[in-house]
Amino acid sequence: MVHKADLVIIGISVGVAVGIVIACLVFFGVRWYKKRGHLQRCGNERSIAILPIRTNGLGTSVDVSACLSNSVAVKGADDSVKNSQHSWWSSRSKDRLASASGIPRYLYKDIQRSTQNFTTILGQGSFGPVYKAIMPAGEVVAVKVLASNSKQGEKEFHTEVSLLGRLHHRNLVNLVGYCVDKGQRMLIYQFMSNGSLANLLYNVGEEERALSWEERLQIALDISHGIEYLHDGAVPPVIHRDLKSANILLDHSMRAKVADFGLSKEEIFDGCNSGLKGTYGYIDPVYIATNKFTMKSDIYSFGIILFELITAIHPQQNLMEYVNLVSSLIFTSDFISCDAFSAIYSNFVPFLLLLFKAAMSSDGVDEILDNKLVGECNPEEVRRLASIAHKCLHKTPKKRPSIAEISQAILKIQQRRLVREDAISFAGDDISGVMSRIEHQQVELRKMTSIDERVTE
Repeated sequence: MVHKADLVIIGISVGVAVGIVIACLVFFGVRWYKKRGHLQRCGNERSIAILPIRTNGLGTSVDVSACLSNSVAVKGADDSVKNSQHSWWSSRSKDRLASASGIPRYLYKDIQRSTQNFTTILGQGSFGPVYKAIMPAGEVVAVKVLASNSKQGEKEFHTEVSLLGRLHHRNLVNLVGYCVDKGQRMLIYQFMSNGSLANLLYNVGEEERALSWEERLQIALDISHGIEYLHDGAVPPVIHRDLKSANILLDHSMRAKVADFGLSKEEIFDGCNSGLKGTYGYIDPVYIATNKFTMKSDIYSFGIILFELITAIHPQQNLMEYVNLVSSLIFTSDFISCDAFSAIYSNFVPFLLLLFKAAMSSDGVDEILDNKLVGECNPEEVRRLASIAHKCLHKTPKKRPSIAEISQAILKIQQRRLVREDAISFAGDDISGVMSRIEHQQVELRKMTSIDERVTE
């Protein structure tokens, strides 16, 4: 009896052991199969998709459009990469952009419903039309739709989503979502109720609103803080490459935010050029001459914006009459010839240097100042801001100030103005206090006089 019990125990033990072994084999077999399939998918995705911007700011990446080549072989390779990037968006891996950037992805039908079938248009840019939308949670947003004939294409769209997924600052526009669906490409931003700086300066829109000098100083400071974050705070640093008044947006409190990062690049010194990108009137002449952009190219563009804040003159307005007068002043023979300047820079803003000279004269401020500001601001503050703008336009990039130095200089102008206003306020308070005391003394004297008259009676 005991022998049979032992056999039963042994049989049960062997069965359990065999079952455990079989279960382990099945478990590890399934894991191996899944891991192998995952590695194959990752390998395929890596062969298809090459991100133009490092999403997390670390490691290395390749920008397939950065280096120019005239060879047919390289051109064919570029075409294949572009086609593969298109297939990347249409494959399952497009969800990986949302997980990498942290920006939610929306379906076309959701955006169509939120924009009420794209009825309320806010504006039109190089990217395409911009529509107002109300999301299901009640948040008001702006939706930029990539037009079929847009100058900015798939690569710029991808760049903006990747960059704004890791760049966060109070003076940068906030990207709250994107849409890649039904052949459409859309970017969803926080709604900036006061529109662009260009619209306000040049009265584009239904309502005319004059920017005060205090608001313009604050806008200049906000822009400098946004650029300072890109140049000094982001890792790796980012060069915007398309700074202009149309890409500065203003919220309900008139605080400025830098927008439109489709042409932006990380500061990677790989010896490659990228072709001329940007907006004429804001592009650094050195960038045009050398086809190489640096942080100081952004500084030049910011200098143009500062002059716009002072003068409300668009950089592409009435330029040719100034070209011959100024070209000999700002270019030397070892940089670029005046003839080349006249031919290439017909849409640039050399006249701003003449404006600067006018601003530095004792009675020249009113000649360059926006008519809406005449008599409404301190001429010395205008001269100081014009001096900063002039330094930003220096023909030698190395001699242009850094964005941190510019921010400090603008902040000093603002601080001096606040101190002066406080002093005037204190003086006004002192005068009003003296007047109130005199009035009080006069009342007391009248009371004493009436008392004396009653006593004598």
